[in-house]
Amino acid sequence: MIELRDFYKGKTILVTGGVGSIGSEIVRSILKYEPKAVRVLDTNETGLFDLDQELKSEKIRLLVGDIKDKERLRRAIENVDVVFHAAALKHVPLCEYNPFEAVKTNAVGTQNLIDVALDGGVRKFVTISTDKAVNPINVMGATKLLAERLTVSANLYKGKHETAFSCVRFGNVTHTRGSVIPLFMKQIQSGSPLTVTNMDMTRFIMSIKEASELVLKVPEMSKGGEIFILKMPSMRMDDLANAMIEEFSSKYGYDQKDIGIQIIGKRAGEKLFEELMSEDESTNAFEDENMFIILPEAMIAEDDIPATFKKVLDTEYSSENAKLLTKEELKRVLTE
Repeated sequence: MIELRDFYKGKTILVTGGVGSIGSEIVRSILKYEPKAVRVLDTNETGLFDLDQELKSEKIRLLVGDIKDKERLRRAIENVDVVFHAAALKHVPLCEYNPFEAVKTNAVGTQNLIDVALDGGVRKFVTISTDKAVNPINVMGATKLLAERLTVSANLYKGKHETAFSCVRFGNVTHTRGSVIPLFMKQIQSGSPLTVTNMDMTRFIMSIKEASELVLKVPEMSKGGEIFILKMPSMRMDDLANAMIEEFSSKYGYDQKDIGIQIIGKRAGEKLFEELMSEDESTNAFEDENMFIILPEAMIAEDDIPATFKKVLDTEYSSENAKLLTKEELKRVLTE
């Protein structure tokens, strides 16, 4: 594997959803590797302004635009080398109540971007996906699964175009907008009880920095058709709630006993546990220390497998069978 600086140096990068939690961290990280330019596309005008004020980089190009607008994407993708597609509707309950909008953004928006990437001669295209795309039971997960399938199958559709399409899939990332952690923090600040859906619920967890660093390795590794799955530990909601109460209640002037826990039951479309890889997918999966790769059949048939990866056992990878963090380990993750 070549150094990331050698891969990104002098390249033009497009990040959709670029002011979101993951998108903005990808932007920050890429800037360290001397790209020619980083185009940040988002519908959030204020978020674009704030990111520009934070980074103060001549390499940043701020693009107000929506992935549902194909003509806007044609302009945005001119002369782009690498695309990180992070734009999506991500909140499970909101997608349940706004299903048509979820389809338009997560599925149709992804197809729009794939089309213009092919026409624009993009070299590497990475869709950022989620554990909710595995065996989905909700609208958000189903639309992200379709976004994955559109991305991976674009390799069979592209004809003579050389774009390599791949996906990267991970679970909950701390302090992102889709995470429960910011909500718990606000409740602790106000002295309110933490609203927990189910104490036995488990979720994957990883820091934003860890997630973005692993995502940046994907374009250099990708040949087209792979799904890269970041290895993540998991947590029980019981442990997370109690770890946050113990760690942060005194910071806001409360005794631990002052902060209660209120069980509110599962929200619309929620699972008790999440999966990052199904048992069926694991039959084509290989792993190294940091990630799994689900390879297309053609790569396996040709033995075109990265040298550092080995075959995994045929088993699902879920937040129930992943390594569970203790309360003390959770506290370290939260304070980092």
